[in-house]
Amino acid sequence: MKKILFSAVIASAIISCQKEQKVDYTLIQGKIDNATAKEVVIKGNDFSKAIALKEDGTFADTLRVNSGYYSLAEGRESTTIYLEPGYNINVTLDTKEFDETITYTGNGAENSNFLASKFLIEEKEAIAPQELYKLEEEAFKAKIQEDKDKIAKSLGEAQNLDEDFVALETKNINYDYLSKLATYTNAHRYLTKNNDFVPSEGFEAELAELDFNNEADYNNFAGYQNLVKSHYNEKIATLDSTTTIADVLTSIEAKSIKNDLAQMLSYRISPSNENSEELYLAIMDASSNEEFKQKLEKKYTTIQKLAKGNPSPSFDGYENYKGGTTSLEDLKGKYVYVDVWATWCGPCKREIPFLKEVEKEYHGKDIEFVSISVDKAADKEKWKQMVADKELKGVQLFADKDWSSDFVKNYAITGIPRFILIDPDGNIISADAPRPSNPKLKETLNTLL
Repeated sequence: MKKILFSAVIASAIISCQKEQKVDYTLIQGKIDNATAKEVVIKGNDFSKAIALKEDGTFADTLRVNSGYYSLAEGRESTTIYLEPGYNINVTLDTKEFDETITYTGNGAENSNFLASKFLIEEKEAIAPQELYKLEEEAFKAKIQEDKDKIAKSLGEAQNLDEDFVALETKNINYDYLSKLATYTNAHRYLTKNNDFVPSEGFEAELAELDFNNEADYNNFAGYQNLVKSHYNEKIATLDSTTTIADVLTSIEAKSIKNDLAQMLSYRISPSNENSEELYLAIMDASSNEEFKQKLEKKYTTIQKLAKGNPSPSFDGYENYKGGTTSLEDLKGKYVYVDVWATWCGPCKREIPFLKEVEKEYHGKDIEFVSISVDKAADKEKWKQMVADKELKGVQLFADKDWSSDFVKNYAITGIPRFILIDPDGNIISADAPRPSNPKLKETLNTLL
């Protein structure tokens, strides 16, 4: 009898131990035909892992991830997958037809297979955004409702999906619909060149009760992220005299939303923004991202040195298209208008006709027009070719270390085109001068020349 009782106790203990052993990882493996990269990359919220591809295109790894949506990328192509601890998923695809050939098998595969089929449905039904948002509101709303219904129907007909996944996807489909709805007014005004357009009463009624402070949904759904960012951008753009940006940031409870909004607002901190100090302090107080705050502190310290009248950061020995090298010191004695640009930059190229016009108008005056390319060294020939093809005038220079050049970093340049105006003594007039397309540039130059 004692032996029987002892055996029962041992068996019970083993069963209890087995019940406590919950799998906390996901297994993923697969094969990529015609691979274009040496690895696949899995990314999600606060998670990123590169998995090496073997010579035959196979890969395998163990992922410690939370339940949710992730991207699987190979080279320049990517797809959305759904992962949970305990899943064991096998992926196969051919990069020559990436989206059409991707297939999942194994435990948990059905959810990702649905996402793959959903993408193909969306691709088939989609019309170009510029055409979608040009539609009159009745036709627009009918189109996005039709698209939403087709995806919802596909979700309802899919077999063997996890209940949690279905709940998430139902939300996801709705947020994508609402995101398009929220985008319509401004996009329609822009594309139809009708700034007076106002949607009919009730057009955006479905947005009225939306909660813009949902941490979980923000981390899960791109559509919801777009809604939240648009909401707070609009709120900040229409602030009245009694509300500050700091008030808006303080009102947000969701950590991820507050951190992302703080990071978005940091781009407004610039030499030309007279409210940079107020904005800087508000962002530093709101953000809990220490790495970001360290970078912002460094940027702000740099910007403080770019006040009008301070000595300009210098560049030395930049390659000159016409031969030899040129330094900022060589240009002392004249005003200098600097254009920081690159051959791949669309907005930069759109300024070229305006810059040529300004150069022509002030030709022979006490000013040098200097264009500095931040193209990579490997693209130097492209730079030379574009200078020749577009018959660019002025002093054409090639930065020594593209974005890592001291001149670029010392002017806190994080986006191009960027224009800078320097006086004959080498001091800053404006670290963020008007673009050639802005009439204020000629107004400024006329007061100087």
